[in-house]
Amino acid sequence: MKTVLITGASRGIGKAIAEKFREEGYRVVTPGHAELDLNIPASVDAYIAGHVSDSFDVIINNAGINEINTLENITDEELERMMRVNLTSPIRLLRGLVGSMKAKNYGRIVNIGSIWAVVSREGRLAYSATKNGLHGVTNTLALELGPYNILVNTVCPGYVLTELTRKNNTDREIEEIGKSLPLRRMAEPEEIAQFVYFLASESNTFITGQKIAIDGGFTIQ
Repeated sequence: MKTVLITGASRGIGKAIAEKFREEGYRVVTPGHAELDLNIPASVDAYIAGHVSDSFDVIINNAGINEINTLENITDEELERMMRVNLTSPIRLLRGLVGSMKAKNYGRIVNIGSIWAVVSREGRLAYSATKNGLHGVTNTLALELGPYNILVNTVCPGYVLTELTRKNNTDREIEEIGKSLPLRRMAEPEEIAQFVYFLASESNTFITGQKIAIDGGFTIQ
């Protein structure tokens, strides 16, 4: 039985990804906030120390935060928090846990980016910076880990109909966003999960180092 580590799996896209892997027979590890706090370096260190021998076959860096603020108004605290959660902690997790993948000459890593790493919008300075940085991690690790049969990719979801989307938008707003997309609707979390699963499964044998938007055509407009 293969084992997958998924961060940020308590809701939304992460939850759908976890459910998909369970359906496919994987052992699914989804640390909660109390067990792994990506904003606290000591928590990341402790998690690595406790799980370095778990021999993960798949690692999915899904957890992230998006605090919207303009250049003049973003605080050092906001900037540093987003850098830690979205970028440096995922790097440190991979550094600490990839050894077992190399040892067995097999692994799949999927970093969850965003359409705001393909295009951007006002107020997304820090978020876009971290998500573009995460794809830089993908590119470099695809080169470094390719000889060990470890494939590394970035998936950039667009507008997804998650619990948070429903909470933050009225039905009318959701309808209007959907109409703005070429497919005339938002994605369901399960659609993102299906694609992430493919990239992280044995069915993917030759796709690596890619930044792939799954956005209903939003970024081609």
